[in-house]
Amino acid sequence: MQEYSIFWVIDEIAKHYFHKSHLLYLFYRDFQNDPDREDLKRQKDYITKRFPKEILTSHIKNNYEKRSNLNIKDSEIEIYKDKQYIALHISEKHLKFRCKTLGDAEELLFPALRQFQLNLFIIGENTSNYGWISPILATSEYPDEQVLYSYL
Repeated sequence: MQEYSIFWVIDEIAKHYFHKSHLLYLFYRDFQNDPDREDLKRQKDYITKRFPKEILTSHIKNNYEKRSNLNIKDSEIEIYKDKQYIALHISEKHLKFRCKTLGDAEELLFPALRQFQLNLFIIGENTSNYGWISPILATSEYPDEQVLYSYL
């Protein structure tokens, strides 16, 4: 089984570091390797939002793949369908889950998480897999009426 951690990153950091995900990966990896380092702890606390356990549990319960089975016990959620299985643990500042393949997570877990929040960053514990669960939404800084070019 592979193990992954998911962090909910604040909007400002997600926007600025979406295309620099390797920097976020290195930061979180450094923190995981040295969680007692005070400067990394303060930075992680600043850029990482808390997961509201009751709200997230309720959301997953209402939005999981209906052909799969769901087991919820306190901070632990198990989702399984046929031979696919995911064990999810909800902590204050991160989610941790185990699965055979990311394909299992893509089918059973990620759709519900994408509906919950878009700024979720995932890191593999025993692999160098990392990235965003959702693509960034393209937003324009200009009102619809402005045109950046003209016809002559």
